[in-house]
Amino acid sequence: MIKVTGIELENPTILAAGIMGTTGASLARVAKEGAGAVVTKSIGPEPKEGHKNPSMIDLGYGFLNAMGLPNPSYPDFKNELSIAKKESGIPVIASIFGGTEEEFVEVAQGLLESNPDVFELNVSCPHALGYGASVGSNPDAVESITAAVKDAVDIPVWVKLTPNVTDIVSIGDAAQRGGADAVVAINTVKGMAIDIESGYPILGNRFGGLSGKAVKPVAVKCVYDLYTALDIPIIGVGGIYTWQDAIEMMMAGATAVQIGSAVHEGIEVFSSISTGIDNFVAEKGYKDITDVIGLAHERI
Repeated sequence: MIKVTGIELENPTILAAGIMGTTGASLARVAKEGAGAVVTKSIGPEPKEGHKNPSMIDLGYGFLNAMGLPNPSYPDFKNELSIAKKESGIPVIASIFGGTEEEFVEVAQGLLESNPDVFELNVSCPHALGYGASVGSNPDAVESITAAVKDAVDIPVWVKLTPNVTDIVSIGDAAQRGGADAVVAINTVKGMAIDIESGYPILGNRFGGLSGKAVKPVAVKCVYDLYTALDIPIIGVGGIYTWQDAIEMMMAGATAVQIGSAVHEGIEVFSSISTGIDNFVAEKGYKDITDVIGLAHERI
């Protein structure tokens, strides 16, 4: 058991946004496979079809995707969120996005009746024009959006940060000033792949975001830096496939971890990582998992 922003999790593994988060049934399925909490697909103010295919490719060392934030809009997602809350039995985090403060607030207030446990503000998607990282690379915008949502709701607000900036700590600090209860780091790293036979970019959107094993060192460094600078919890995400990956991320400073790309190798990854963490804590003689959080900062 671990508590994050007042929310109790049976274990520190969380399904990341955008992976099996489109329906209440799929979120409940992940819960039954041992996740401590689940995050929905990012939901916005209006329906979006997303980018044309190909929208995701397997590079062998990670995934490159340019989905473009496809979603049905918050009015048409309320029922799925309610199903997830009813059937999962674990905390359900609603990922939301918008292009302005007003849109973020509209979506948050619109989903409140479905009783999410937390809102995760997506200010970090690297491939949706006018949304995500277009907003999240501006500290003033991150602070004002966070403050607006915090004023509009009475549940915890997490802010998901982009690594595609010069200084992620300045963005995390802006979220903290806006009243964020936690930050989530990181979203995907901007990337591109080209077919050398034709010369065409492979993705329909030309560029996208890299996730998976290749980004873990980037994520670990971002979490480490944020832990040094912030007073609020950090949720680590990026390249976590094993319990060893999760422990490393927590030693960097993460209170909990989100798992995304690894789900493609099997949904049992949540129970596998959770069990591995428990065994590690017991073998090392730690009081509990909280003894691991930020441990690398003591090894200087």
